[in-house]
Amino acid sequence: MSSTSPTDLKAMKAWIYNSTSGGLQNNIKSVDDAALPFKQPFPDDGILVKVHYSALNPADYKFPELGLVGRAVMPTPASPGLDYSGVIAQLGSAVEGFKVGDKVFGRITPNRFGTLSEYVLARVSGCAVLPEGVSLQDASCIGTAGQTAYQCIVPNVQKGDKIFINGGSGGTGTFGIQIAKAIGCYVTTSCSGKNADFCRNLGADGVIDYTTENVSEVLKSKGQVYKLVVDNVGSTPTDLHKAADHFLLPDGKFVQIGGQFTLADINTILSRRFLPSFLGGGKRKWEYLVTEDKHEQLEQIGKWMQEGKVKAAIDEVFQYEDVPKAFEKLRQGRVKGKIVVKGSV
Repeated sequence: MSSTSPTDLKAMKAWIYNSTSGGLQNNIKSVDDAALPFKQPFPDDGILVKVHYSALNPADYKFPELGLVGRAVMPTPASPGLDYSGVIAQLGSAVEGFKVGDKVFGRITPNRFGTLSEYVLARVSGCAVLPEGVSLQDASCIGTAGQTAYQCIVPNVQKGDKIFINGGSGGTGTFGIQIAKAIGCYVTTSCSGKNADFCRNLGADGVIDYTTENVSEVLKSKGQVYKLVVDNVGSTPTDLHKAADHFLLPDGKFVQIGGQFTLADINTILSRRFLPSFLGGGKRKWEYLVTEDKHEQLEQIGKWMQEGKVKAAIDEVFQYEDVPKAFEKLRQGRVKGKIVVKGSV
């Protein structure tokens, strides 16, 4: 444990926004005098990390753009970002298992002090020590996408089970394919034809090209053989949950994480959750997963990465000054894997 503080730390660099009108990427700006993510005295359970890399997630712009709902959780001025890697600069007196100078990675819960900042305040639940041989750049990708994929898959399957991952080429999908293979599952995924080899190289056993094939019909033709569906897309195909009656085992599970904040997507979620089968709803168990920070899971994914069983699929690394360009690319929705932003260090 340590209570050593960077005594000259009064403010920090950060990308902040006060409004999201017209899109977050058009409002975010870099400042040198942003407020620190803590007040003195330093919190007993706090881990202050100097950020070296931050990986972006769609939630980083979707949530702030919700208006009043977003501002209730992240009052402006705010800095976006959930995922980070870096070096511990300060520790609270109650923190054990870490020391100042440790290289770490993880995820923070949504708040106005995001990871596109010089420093971020982490907690033990969302922080893990970087394994030997793993780069800070790669580890920055794990926080949200890695934990989400883990929590969808690992508690719900056993070695030898078959899984279908709807949307395999995005951030969570790329981790999902690899985590499922690491625990011994057979993986089918959907993606565009141009990303088929990309997904196969990550370990996918079967690939369905959603641009030329009817995903639901292809799966139905296989019979009831799948133990788990992980839906990273949410909106398409809209009949996927109902179709799962034909390809998901009776005790199988349908886990959804993806979706937009549009009326159509909300209706799809509500129908999957509440519409009974005799009115056209699906029969299989359905869950909408909300990611939680779990220290042990971060450690396990880091170990798999160290062993070469899981790797970070990085689409592009942006410099700190190019954050608006990074968000512009992210919201195009055609990213293969993760977008990473190099820190201000």
